[in-house]
Amino acid sequence: MDRQRARADQVARRINTAAELLVSGLAVPEAARALARRHRLSERQARRYVERARDDGPVEVPGTKVVFTVKVPAALARRVRRVARTTEQSISAVVAQALVEFLDRHHLGGGRG
Repeated sequence: MDRQRARADQVARRINTAAELLVSGLAVPEAARALARRHRLSERQARRYVERARDDGPVEVPGTKVVFTVKVPAALARRVRRVARTTEQSISAVVAQALVEFLDRHHLGGGRG
């Protein structure tokens, strides 16, 4: 069977649903079965979400991402790639973090993410 990887927002919603099931009083096995039915997952995968919810609690659901093309000097692009490589983050994550920090510092944020 050809399965697609879940998007980040789907993962977050599944973890949050699992957390709600646990808070409602269901034990891990029952919560996993309920989550599997609700999201059409295997019980094994559902259990992974439930265990993550049990260990870490609810998570923030990330917003939709869009392509945002900009031109920057080559030296700056090299610096960004170097930071991404050394911090083991994507280039997008490094740039997004830098932009959020810049906009927050200048009170131009208008909301996170």
